[in-house]
Amino acid sequence: MTDETNPVTRVNPRKVREGIVVSDKMNATLVVAVNERVSHPRYGKTVQRTKKLYVHDGANEAKVGDRVRVQETRPLSKLKRWRLTEIVERAR
Repeated sequence: MTDETNPVTRVNPRKVREGIVVSDKMNATLVVAVNERVSHPRYGKTVQRTKKLYVHDGANEAKVGDRVRVQETRPLSKLKRWRLTEIVERAR
C-alpha cells in the first residue's frame, strides 16, 4: 500500500477549523463563522477576516452560539463542504 492510498498516512490531510454557529435554521445544516487573523500585505496591521462555512450536522445537535470544530469533506451539496466533528463549548 502506498502513502496515497493509505487513509491513515494521508498526503494532504483534511483542513480543520474552529468557529461559532451563526445559524441552525436548516435541517442537518449549520452556518459557522470562522475568524482568521491575517497581517495586511502593505500596512502590516493585523485584520480579522470572517468566513461563513456551511456545515453538515446530521443529528442537529449544535445550536446558535456554540463553538464547534469542523473538518473538510467531499461536497455534500451545492454549498456544504464541511462536517461537524465536535462541539467544543456550548453557548451560555
